[in-house]
Amino acid sequence: MNKHINLNAYYIERTICYVEIINVYFLRKKIKNSSMNFNKIKIATVLGARPQFIKASAVSRALKKHSDTVDEVIIHTGQHYDYGMSEVFFKELEIPEPKYNLGISSLSHGAMTGKMIEGLEKILIAEKPDIVLLYGDTNSTLAGAVTASKLHIPAAHVEAGLRSFNNQMPEEINRILTDRISSLLFVPTDVSIKNLEAEGFNNFGCQIIRSGDVMYDSILFGSQKAVQPDLEIPDDFILATLHRPETTNSRDKLKTCIDVFKNDCPIHVFLILHPGTKEKIAKYGIDTTSDNLTVIPPLSYYEMLYLLKKCRLVATDSGGLQKEAFWMDKYCVTLRTETEWTELSENGFNSVCGYDREKIRYSIFKALEKLPFDSKDYDFY
Repeated sequence: MNKHINLNAYYIERTICYVEIINVYFLRKKIKNSSMNFNKIKIATVLGARPQFIKASAVSRALKKHSDTVDEVIIHTGQHYDYGMSEVFFKELEIPEPKYNLGISSLSHGAMTGKMIEGLEKILIAEKPDIVLLYGDTNSTLAGAVTASKLHIPAAHVEAGLRSFNNQMPEEINRILTDRISSLLFVPTDVSIKNLEAEGFNNFGCQIIRSGDVMYDSILFGSQKAVQPDLEIPDDFILATLHRPETTNSRDKLKTCIDVFKNDCPIHVFLILHPGTKEKIAKYGIDTTSDNLTVIPPLSYYEMLYLLKKCRLVATDSGGLQKEAFWMDKYCVTLRTETEWTELSENGFNSVCGYDREKIRYSIFKALEKLPFDSKDYDFY
């Protein structure tokens, strides 16, 4: 395998490097294979969920700047389908409109992934892309990787090498399998490289690129456009989200988190509610009524960034929001038993506290007591 590549370009410029790496990758292949023509590279980007839209927005803007050498075809699987979780992000983040939308959602993991593979296969056969670009760890990611592999189309995985070491998480299985069958692995951190090396990726013939975290590019782009949501916002508040199946598939875990927000937090809590979580709360009969808790529907990316700027603390089971909190100079309490972003927990910016009510309460109080920090003083990403 080639020596690891480290992209040293500063953040916003780094997304251009994604394009350059892909260009170089195909130039080498074409030189080796004289039967290949030297037309534009066609990239098929597979998206399906909110975090992928945010990541893809930065790279898609960079791809536009290389329109003389690259064409991008966007395929939306439909995994996140309502306006607040999908359409608003395409409009707001200036992502090109998807050429295809499979409209596949609200199914079991197996059924959803299988239908996505079936739909993606037809599209990729028709489009004949040079490479399939994948983000993150959703069912859409895995479906794109499997389909590309079966059709012998190289795949590039952005946010490769992440590991929670919890194989009960669907996301963990998705990311492990996607990494294994991808040709280009864009990793965000040195820890990610170590994870891949420990799994033998030096022997797999793929190329590992230490690209940094593309979500930071999105933060830099979006933070200047942050807009206040239509809410009465106090001076002091906690920003919270809950959406992972590990949390929402257990009434006890979900109720514990909400009880802490309602009864144990010393300042007000805004809980942004994923549609799936809302359904589970209704199904379990959990009461969210409290003067200390405001439950709100999904926000646009710019509204979310506004609340991130203004909040004192973040409490979440999200992976991406842990990083976004750090980049906005906010401490985070992670409502899970582990995190992929160990550099944040090991350096005191993120407290991983699981689902024990007393541990959550203690972590929130301790985080609120900490001194402010400036994320620019730390070179994790």
